[in-house]
Parts: sequence; C-alpha cells; structure tokens
Amino acid sequence: MLPELLLSLRALWPAAPGIDAREKWRACIGAALGILVAGLGATWLAPGNGHPALATALVAPLGASAVLVFVVPSSQLAQPWSVIGGNTLSALVGVACALWVPHPAVGAALAVGLSIALMLALRCLHPPGGASALLMVLMGSHDFGVALQPVLLDSALMVAAGLLYNNLTRRRWPHVHHPVPTEPGGARLTSRDLDAALAHYNQVLDISREDLQDLMQYAEAAAYQRTMGELRCTDVMTPDPVTARPEMPLRQAWALIRQHRVKALPVVDRQHHLVGIVTVSDFMRQVDMDVHEGVNFRLRALLRQMHRPAPRHTVGEIMTRQVRVASSDRPLTELVPVFSDGGHRHLPIIDAERRLVGIVTQSDLIRAMDAAVRG
Repeated sequence: MLPELLLSLRALWPAAPGIDAREKWRACIGAALGILVAGLGATWLAPGNGHPALATALVAPLGASAVLVFVVPSSQLAQPWSVIGGNTLSALVGVACALWVPHPAVGAALAVGLSIALMLALRCLHPPGGASALLMVLMGSHDFGVALQPVLLDSALMVAAGLLYNNLTRRRWPHVHHPVPTEPGGARLTSRDLDAALAHYNQVLDISREDLQDLMQYAEAAAYQRTMGELRCTDVMTPDPVTARPEMPLRQAWALIRQHRVKALPVVDRQHHLVGIVTVSDFMRQVDMDVHEGVNFRLRALLRQMHRPAPRHTVGEIMTRQVRVASSDRPLTELVPVFSDGGHRHLPIIDAERRLVGIVTQSDLIRAMDAAVRG
C-alpha cells in the first residue's frame, strides 16, 4: 500500500517546464515590467497617490494576464485580443450580474459562467477574464464604466508592454504560426489525422492547432533522425553478395545476374578485394551478348558491332574500375545524398582491408527509412 500511496502523491507533483534558466528569467522580468508599465500608466491617468490610488487603478486579474503574456506568449489564451477582449467583456458581464442578480453567490456564479461563454463565442478566451467577472461581483460594482477604466486601460497597457518586450526578446507576439518544412519523419501526419485526434480529445488546448502539428512533426523528425542515426551500413546491407571475377566470361556473369535477379555484380580478386563492379548497363553496351530478346535490341547491337573492332569476352574488360564504396560502420544517413544526388543504385560495402563484405542498394535504403518512420 505504501509504494502505491507514494506513487499517487508523486503524481500530484507536476513535471518541470521544458525551458532553460534564461527563458525563465526572461519571463519573470517581462511580467514584472508589464505590471510596472500598467501600474504607472494607470495611476498617471487616475487621480490620487499611494496605495489607494494603485488599488483603484490596477485590477488584480492583471497579474494572471502577465503570466500568460510573458511566460506563454505563444498560447492562444495570451494573444492581444484574448487579453483585452477577455478581461473587458468579462468585466461587463460581472457588472451586469452584480447589478441585476440580487443574491451575490448566484451573481458570482453566473458572472463566471456567462463570461466564459461570451469569451468562447468571441474567440477571446482568457483565464483572468473569469477573475475579472468575479471581481466585479465581489466589489458590488454597478458602474459599467469600470470595465473601461481600469479594466480596459490596464489590459491595453499590458498588451503594449507585451508587444514591446516579447518582440525585443525574440518572442514574436502576437504569435504567428510559421510552418516547418516537412521532414521524412513528419510525412505520415496529415491534417485529417490531427483533426480526428483533436475531435476525439474534445478539450480546449493551450496551443494552436498549427503549433501542435509542428511539434508533432518535430518530434517525429527527431525520432527519425535518432533511429536513422543509429543505423550503420552493416545493419541494412546484403551480406556476402553475389560476385564476379575479372576473368569470368560475360555469359557466365550474365547468367548470375539473371539467376539472382540483381542489377550489379561486385568484381573481386582471389583475396576478395574489390576491384570493380559490372552492371546491367555494362552488358547492354556489348554487342556479342544476346542478353535480351527483341528486334530493337538486335538492331542496336548491330550498330554497335559496326563501330567496335573486336568483342569483349570477360568481366574485367567491361567492368567499372572506379567504384564508390562505403565502410561497414558508416552511418546510413550519409548514404542518402550518394543515392539521391550521385545517381548510384548500388554501393559495395568494404572492410578496413578493402575486402567486400556486403552491398547496399536503393531498395535496402528505402526499407530502412520506412522502418525508421514506422518506429
């Protein structure tokens, strides 16, 4: 029982926010400056001095607005219209309930509930707005002008401070969504998938739909890079591939290609050192090999025969000697540009002594990428 109790109590302790010390200080200083700007501006416009004047000119819910504006400026609940509209409209609702509902407790409940409904309808949901509505009832305010001064004035000053400070500290505000480039890991997620998930969740999220989609794409891309980054050539290569020798007759090499359904044969010497590679294209350039059926091929072969003094008979005569290779411990991610930009379709894998140990094809790379995306 005790371990379960401790686990339950531990669950009550929230997780640490995912920000560094610099961002924490940025938010704290910004909130303090926001309240300072609102307080000085409101008292300058309001009569009186000292604490009584400040208490009249500055409404308490503004402290919660400062938390949203400077700590979570990307939140939908912290945008300028949410701050100004949420606080001001809720204050109007609170005054109306204080004025027209005789019982204070009922008026307070109606003020909070109706202010939330109005903020949702006008897309200015702002948690401190509920406090503004409640404050009007607790104060017994019967003057709708209070919603303009100090509530609207304080909110406008807070927004002005947020616009200046957030943008100076590189937190674009109002928050504008900038789509991220789609990474391979994010390609699986579609707008319909996200809409279906949000509809199933059916709760108000403190993040825009676009930002949520970007976060999920970033996470998938990071997982993709992590998974692909751990893969080496040895993990995906075809080990002990079918090979040819330089002295092997072309007909025998072609038979191996047809038998094993491959498009290239690495060429090795007696010590299994890689000395070249022969591909289907190399065979197609030869005139003495009846490697294909059909009139078109025979015509091409006849034309080549007219320009070639003597046919070639061994693999060593037609193979490519300058071969792009990779080591078995090379990260697989480094092969992507080799295949995509270099035009390679097969990449022999060698060990430290240049002995052939395997081959990676485009199909091998695609299968590995697909497995990484699927997780």
